[in-house]
Amino acid sequence: MFGYSVVGSGLVAVGGYGYASRIETEWLKVERVTIPLKHLGASLDGFKIVHMGDFHLYPNTKIELIARAVNIANSLKPDLITLVGDYVLATAHSIFELAPVLARLNATYGVFTILGNHDHWRNAEIVCKGLEDSGLPVLRNTGLTISTGRERLYLAGLDDGWVRRHDLSQALEKRPNGVPTILLMHEPDFADTFSTDGRISLQLSGHSHGGQVRFPVIGSPFLPPYGRKYDQGLYRVRDMWVYTTRGIGVTAPVRFNCRPEVTEITLTRS
Repeated sequence: MFGYSVVGSGLVAVGGYGYASRIETEWLKVERVTIPLKHLGASLDGFKIVHMGDFHLYPNTKIELIARAVNIANSLKPDLITLVGDYVLATAHSIFELAPVLARLNATYGVFTILGNHDHWRNAEIVCKGLEDSGLPVLRNTGLTISTGRERLYLAGLDDGWVRRHDLSQALEKRPNGVPTILLMHEPDFADTFSTDGRISLQLSGHSHGGQVRFPVIGSPFLPPYGRKYDQGLYRVRDMWVYTTRGIGVTAPVRFNCRPEVTEITLTRS
């Protein structure tokens, strides 16, 4: 009986690893969330954002998965698309294969990007060049106003926090007074600081991958610095919302109970 138990446990372990490494890593999920924002104009009620990040092209994430995510994102017909960094993993030059695929993304008011820590660790300037050569604006401590008729949103993007290149004051410098503001920041846990500013309505982040492996009750034991508190999904931090995507790609070639995601965020009037 003992022998059968050992063999059975081994088969479960092998099967579980096969599922986690070959099935769930490719099993994209659309997460849908509605977020009420104060002072949101009537013409912006129902404004749709598709939010993605952590593509990590090669060696463990293939371009075919990212192409499928792009097709899903376009099928949602978003008003805005936000990409929150970590495009590469092993080499910065992967961006020259990835960026043309991301450039297929289509949204009414555009596609905007920021950088993540891995982009800096490999070579931020090469990653920026790849994105910008493909027509994808990189927001590095800057922002812009999005207008729909007489109603406005302000979109701000920060450079990476882990490498201490972020500057919130600079990113909000062009913000009109009283306009709902969306902040792109790769690492979610900076929300504790940013939420004290009072001008930000919603922070969109990634970085954590949700831990890639999650267990019932305890969550994930594999969370990175600056991604351990707000590790996946929607949170309220003071008067600011934070949404953290689990991302598209992986660093280690495994996911369990933590599917890659394309996020559809619908803004409503509070």
